[in-house]
Amino acid sequence: MGKIYTALGLMSGTSMDGVDASIIKSDGNDEYSIKLDKYFEYGREIRNKLIDIRDKILMAEDLNEHSEEIKLIEREVTLFHADAVNKIIETSKIEIDLLGFHGQTIFHDPKKKITKQLGDGSLLSQLTKKIVVYNFRQNDLKNGGQGAPLASIYHKLLAKTFEEKKKIKLPIIILNIGGIANITSIYENYKITSMDIGPGNCLIDKWIRVNSDNKFDENGDIARVGKTDKFILEQTIDSFYYNDISKKKSLDINDFNITFAKGLSLEDGAATITELTADIISKKLTDKNVYVCGGGRKNKYLIDTIQNKIKGNILQIDKLGIDGSYIESQAFAYLAIRSYLRLPISFPETTGCKEPCTGGATVKNY
Repeated sequence: MGKIYTALGLMSGTSMDGVDASIIKSDGNDEYSIKLDKYFEYGREIRNKLIDIRDKILMAEDLNEHSEEIKLIEREVTLFHADAVNKIIETSKIEIDLLGFHGQTIFHDPKKKITKQLGDGSLLSQLTKKIVVYNFRQNDLKNGGQGAPLASIYHKLLAKTFEEKKKIKLPIIILNIGGIANITSIYENYKITSMDIGPGNCLIDKWIRVNSDNKFDENGDIARVGKTDKFILEQTIDSFYYNDISKKKSLDINDFNITFAKGLSLEDGAATITELTADIISKKLTDKNVYVCGGGRKNKYLIDTIQNKIKGNILQIDKLGIDGSYIESQAFAYLAIRSYLRLPISFPETTGCKEPCTGGATVKNY
């Protein structure tokens, strides 16, 4: 066993509702323990600014056109993260070695090898007096990868631990439903494959946000009382596969939009979009047991709809004794340690990179 590092992982997903923070201790390999999980909700103003800037960045050129606005919101996001980190350090009394800073994704285009996560690693290091590992996706893109999904190596570690404790039997799939849905398939020999598979919460959340005063469809209650428009659904599914979006290993929320549901009522639109989301996700799920994590696991109607379309069982990962809301933030704590030790974090079977490669820029600015 190597040296054990203590890392604080920070993850703000495409739902843009706040920051998940997790502390883990690990040697960057098979040893790990979870010490803390905490959530920090964005205020309305910062969340609206984030959604607004993301909606403006539809192509790479928009990053230059809105560069001044991006710098301002990036500073604001970094200050928010710094405040969260300092509160955790002060209250937990846990000595932190590294921060794994994912940042807030506003644009991701693997074809052009351009990805933008808002977050100033140097400023975060200065404000927290900690070594920061950030910009996790860039090295993978340089090495021919899609820049995501990156949590797969942590999913593998979880599966190995759960199997050793006789809590699961391999093979399994870990399905993460965030803004985008991704899967990691873990086989008997611990070989893994992973990919983004389609929209997770992003279309449902956007529909609800645009057409009501709510941020999301809690439990899927709005969709549950609506009626799916079968004609629109079939057309949109055909378009998804015709346009080759389904063949990408890594997806961005800009790959999808809600215009196809225009004219539908709030409830019928929610029902149709939820059915679409469930249909796309279900097509990538085999008859293995599926353990679901991420915010989308709380949408009971979505989970039930997926379950009705597949042969395997969908199970909440929480039943294995881990909080399914914090898998990603734990993963970026783990990835920070691996990056700091120059161990690979992405692989040909996970992101499509040419060979296993490390990633993440490390900065110490204090």
